[in-house]
Amino acid sequence: MARLRLSMALEVNEITEPIHHGAVAVQGIELLNSDVASGELIWRQLRFAEFDVAQMSLPSLFILADRGASPWVALPIFPQRLFWHTRIVVRADSQLSHPRELKGRQIGVPEYMMTGAVWMRGIFRDEFGLAPEDLTWHEERPDERNIGAAFGYRPPPSVSVQRVPPHKSVITMLLVGEIDAACILIPTTTLLDRSQPELQRSGGVRPLFPDPVAESLRLYRKTGLYPINHCIAVRRTVFEEHGWVALNLYHAFLEAKERVVEKTRALLDPFLRLGMLPHEGASGIAGDPCPFGLKHNRKTLETMARYCHEQGLTSRQLALDEIFACNTLNL
Repeated sequence: MARLRLSMALEVNEITEPIHHGAVAVQGIELLNSDVASGELIWRQLRFAEFDVAQMSLPSLFILADRGASPWVALPIFPQRLFWHTRIVVRADSQLSHPRELKGRQIGVPEYMMTGAVWMRGIFRDEFGLAPEDLTWHEERPDERNIGAAFGYRPPPSVSVQRVPPHKSVITMLLVGEIDAACILIPTTTLLDRSQPELQRSGGVRPLFPDPVAESLRLYRKTGLYPINHCIAVRRTVFEEHGWVALNLYHAFLEAKERVVEKTRALLDPFLRLGMLPHEGASGIAGDPCPFGLKHNRKTLETMARYCHEQGLTSRQLALDEIFACNTLNL
């Protein structure tokens, strides 16, 4: 029996590399793989629906489901996590060192509804009492290359959102003092963004938090949250005709991740045995900091659903079964 041929696009990383390069096969499926920067990929999916399987942002999926006609079905495969609130940068000579000091300030983002900005705003409100309305937001991406604009999203009227002029970028505005901070992570050149990686490495910016790792650990220990950025989504028409693809993809991605985790443990073992890493880290390495499935990620995903509602992206807090494939809900 011939395998089902599907196109798939990811921003390939350590977790997904075995799938992308064919070291792990998906049972019953022949994948035509593309490696695309995640922001550009999500925009292309929402604007042109180019790929059958792709990395997708959680806010986009919640917004589409809220409208009642999402063309995508989410799978509980999570290829990327980041403590986005610790990625805030300020000028190297800035006196700012705490989120509460951002009240009344100007902050730049690629766009208001991007996943990282949703996490950042939610955590800032929950942890530091800083509301989205307390800042002025500057979006870099123009309407023609804006993820939200690709499906008609506009920021809520309660927040002040301004567009970065086309001859400027978030990073250049930060470096010359036109804005006070930026939440941006663009490791490669994309069709959407003008804040090039070399500008971020210029030495003119620094993290808002003096110790971003310590802040990430503090939040994780307090809340248990390791913020999920993206999941894998399948074209709804494909899922409706071939429902088995959801679990076949899930098991293949899980195998790929487990291979990477085991390899990482093997590489770190000599460092632990020789005392070059803290002994208390051994138990942590034995675990899995990035589990797949809904059972181990329900709190994190429901927090994102709450943030989408609180920040005006959705009209209500959606349930997880409104975006995830029905045959993955018990994973």
